[in-house]
Amino acid sequence: MKPAVIVIGQGEMGGVFTRGILRSGHPIYPITRGMDIAAIANAMPDPHLVLVAVGENDLHPTLAIIPAHWRRQLGLLQNELLPGDWRQHDIDSPTVISVWFEKKKGHDYKVLIPSPVYGHHARLIADALGTLDIPTWEVKSAEEMEHELVRKNVYILTTNIAGLLVAGNVEALWQEHETLAREVASEVMDIQAWLVGHHLDRERLIEGLVEGIKGDLQHTCMGRSAPGRLTRALGFADEAGLAVPKLREIHAAQIK
Repeated sequence: MKPAVIVIGQGEMGGVFTRGILRSGHPIYPITRGMDIAAIANAMPDPHLVLVAVGENDLHPTLAIIPAHWRRQLGLLQNELLPGDWRQHDIDSPTVISVWFEKKKGHDYKVLIPSPVYGHHARLIADALGTLDIPTWEVKSAEEMEHELVRKNVYILTTNIAGLLVAGNVEALWQEHETLAREVASEVMDIQAWLVGHHLDRERLIEGLVEGIKGDLQHTCMGRSAPGRLTRALGFADEAGLAVPKLREIHAAQIK
């Protein structure tokens, strides 16, 4: 029998990973909201992988209570994820996947482009998603994985925030409002550069943004999370002392 995997969070995305991991032959122990993680960790001190698949607002509270002896086996997936998110909790070298498929309630998953994955358990995650015909590719270095995380952030923040002004889908955003999209992307990259602490290859990130757009031209720009993403981005900009005039203009238009 293959070793056990723990999945924290059984929402839409957690359910996809759970299905794939089960199909690949690993027993699953799910942890849902309200369960005592410390008690479970005492009963299962050495799981093969602990995959954190909670919602965005629950990520940091969850990482804060992960027992020390589980931290070597962590796997992370989340929008707007960056290395600083796990390092602030004294977590080193987790397995990380930048998810480029979506799963909405009542619908099956939909792939935009292959999802990059990196870390000790990258092959396990890739094999599990492969049982569902969800394509992945294994990244070779932590630096390259950071780029992939930033690339996804640029895509989701740019399309969501610009979508607050123009709505519609990503094809229309790029074809009819490319100047707006590039302005927003530039300011998003300013924030991302501050968060990771170094300059970014902006041309490569724009190429990655366009690749994501082409992966699903009908993808809706603005989801329910868009206002929160803008507010969070402005909070980082204020902390960093960044002007981000286009983001502030869009925010002002939303509160009129």
